Amino acid sequence: MRKYVQGKLSRQLLVVVVLACSVILLSIGVVLPRNLIPVYEKNLYNYLKQPLELVSDDIEENPISDEIVYIYMYQDMVSVSGNFTDIVSNGDVYRLIRYFKDKYGKFIYKSHIYYYYTSESDSVTRVALTNDSYIRQAREDAVHSIFPIVFITMLAVSLILVIWSTLVVHRIEKLKKKIDYIDDDSYDHHVDDTCLDEIYSLEQAIEDMRLTLKNQEEYRNQMYQNISHDFKTPLTVIKSYIEAIEDEMEDINTALPIIKDQTLKLENKVHSLLYLNKLDYIKDTNLIQMSLIDISSILGFSVEKFKYHNKTLKFKISNLSNCKFYGTLDSWETVIDNILNNFIRYADTEIKITVRKNQLIFYNDGPNIDSNLLEGIFIPFRKGIKGEFGLGLSIVKKTLNYMGYDVRIKNHTKKGVSFIITREKDIVK
Repeated sequence: MRKYVQGKLSRQLLVVVVLACSVILLSIGVVLPRNLIPVYEKNLYNYLKQPLELVSDDIEENPISDEIVYIYMYQDMVSVSGNFTDIVSNGDVYRLIRYFKDKYGKFIYKSHIYYYYTSESDSVTRVALTNDSYIRQAREDAVHSIFPIVFITMLAVSLILVIWSTLVVHRIEKLKKKIDYIDDDSYDHHVDDTCLDEIYSLEQAIEDMRLTLKNQEEYRNQMYQNISHDFKTPLTVIKSYIEAIEDEMEDINTALPIIKDQTLKLENKVHSLLYLNKLDYIKDTNLIQMSLIDISSILGFSVEKFKYHNKTLKFKISNLSNCKFYGTLDSWETVIDNILNNFIRYADTEIKITVRKNQLIFYNDGPNIDSNLLEGIFIPFRKGIKGEFGLGLSIVKKTLNYMGYDVRIKNHTKKGVSFIITREKDIVK
């Protein structure tokens, strides 16, 4: 089982600030002084070197610094300045001489660190020697100089971060409240945010999602009402004729064909609704494998089938040599049947089908479609031409999209309507 750390964002940020300040203080107090030791040592060697160039052979006549011990070595004779015991506690100068191996350097004597610099001229070796008090003092001075500045800086930065985090948390809380009331239209969803950052983008995305959900809910409610109305009509007719037969007000031989016709209409609507839901399921699961198929047989069969619905109409198919389309036979049969079923209701004298590469055009010479209806003509159960409701064109649109095609409607001059099906990758945006 996973364990989650609970806590407010402001508290988490405070912990981060404290940890960051601790690391900075540790660096200033420990790491930085250690890293500066080579710089201090270089300065110290220069400090030891410069007096050696000025001192005379007589060690007692030179102005002696209290912090530096001078040692002169000539053959077997060794002389030291008077402050030797102050700098080197309980030291033996003859034991120290063995540490002067290089021109300059440092060594540890009786648990203390000492620094030296040597100069040789006229067979006299002069040595300037001091302890590490300068290094220690330099480290302390650096810490005392840097620490207050860094402390004040960190305090100012921490204050800025706290103020910034408070504003960010406040904005996030407003977004959370907006999400909590996302389905409540009475809540004021406006967020007065002038900072165009990622949180603003998130707020816009949430607002877009809210409007989408609202539109979907309105569409769903409208569709349910339309479905109820569309299903209620044949049911009412069937019920009325059954009651008329029971009351012996209608002859059964007259009523049965009407009841059968209304039942067939109701069955077709149910099948269409189930097919729409099936399309969503198929699209989500990718159960059907599509390929390049020849739809010429489907076109011929559908035309022959719909000729008998309206014998006054003329059907014409052009260029059947380019009938290779991506999809399945069942899907294309559904698309073609629904388009022709729509066309035979509105065509005056003819229906034309033109096949081109990756394009299929259906034309009927009926009246133009009102421009106010074009936008929602493919929406399920949206009131369409002549005030009718239906799912046929919705099935066409959804099936084509599933197969990678799109359909657009073109009104011709004065009269005539074309449904133009084009593969999406070939559509010029």
